[in-house]
Amino acid sequence: MTETLQHPAPMVDAFGRAINYLRVSVTDRCDLRCFYCMSEDMTFLPKADLLTLEELDRLCSVFIAKGTRKLRLTGGEPLVRRNVMSLFRTLSRHLATGALDELTLTSNGSQLARYADELRDCGVRRINVSLDTLDAGKFRAITRWGDIDRVQSGIAAARQAGLHVKINAVVLKNMNEDEIPDLMRWAHGLGMDLTLIEVMPLGEIGPGRIDQYVPLSLLRSRLAKQFTLTDLEESSGGPARYVRVAETGGKLGFITPLTHNFCESCNRVRITCTGTLHTCLGQEDASDLRRPLRASSDDVLLSAAIDRAIGLKPKGHDFIIDRRHNRPSVSRHMSVTGG
Repeated sequence: MTETLQHPAPMVDAFGRAINYLRVSVTDRCDLRCFYCMSEDMTFLPKADLLTLEELDRLCSVFIAKGTRKLRLTGGEPLVRRNVMSLFRTLSRHLATGALDELTLTSNGSQLARYADELRDCGVRRINVSLDTLDAGKFRAITRWGDIDRVQSGIAAARQAGLHVKINAVVLKNMNEDEIPDLMRWAHGLGMDLTLIEVMPLGEIGPGRIDQYVPLSLLRSRLAKQFTLTDLEESSGGPARYVRVAETGGKLGFITPLTHNFCESCNRVRITCTGTLHTCLGQEDASDLRRPLRASSDDVLLSAAIDRAIGLKPKGHDFIIDRRHNRPSVSRHMSVTGG
């Protein structure tokens, strides 16, 4: 008789939501400076403040023992962290045992040509790549100095390695909103899904986000005049709502934290590279996991701290963008919590 692997029950918050998805920022650093994400002159954390890769592995492993089934490594740009592939390799043991369903990452694509094959060998099967435009000039303007050819080469390498690539695009007023149909045709033509994201009021970046914000409800109405969009019930375990585009055959996702929040089904929490647990992207809540992690060689204190934090997970976020609230809803930058 074949023995059935007994999975631990997921953690459950005060509102009955099962928490089985962990996103971990391994670094706040990035080799790009997208203007909706970072200020041009960012002050990054001292490297001494970051958890070691061994500590990140232990922290993730405790979450997996407590019912986490999906783990995403993020940044900043995760692949700029020195020796980050050793973390992927050690975490892959949880895929081998069946304790973890998926190990994945979100990347800007700049380092993928170097690491795609190794990611596949570590059990990564799909990745998200952030790409807001196919126009080289616009790409350089959005990222402040990025090279779109390098990102395109990274995407090609990932696909060649057998990784399923999903493109994430933040829709920006007067920048790329009119380019979305072409971006969608390109992505779908290569067998990649595309997810559109509303700009989020995270961190002080200089210009007001009201001048960047495009409601995706409005954009969807525009797309529906050119394409046949059919709602899909499926979910990737994240906040996106998906449609099938008849003309391209591909999937298009909408992440709408402002026009239609997704808090009622939120199944995820986030950890920063310093060991701070945020149970909501759009709240200032924070729980220090670094102290209990380092206080004992066993995981009793750490596990208790995680339980307390999950019990305090808020019902929803308070993102607002309008002329009266032309300031960040949350002071930390997106690069700190990793999306």
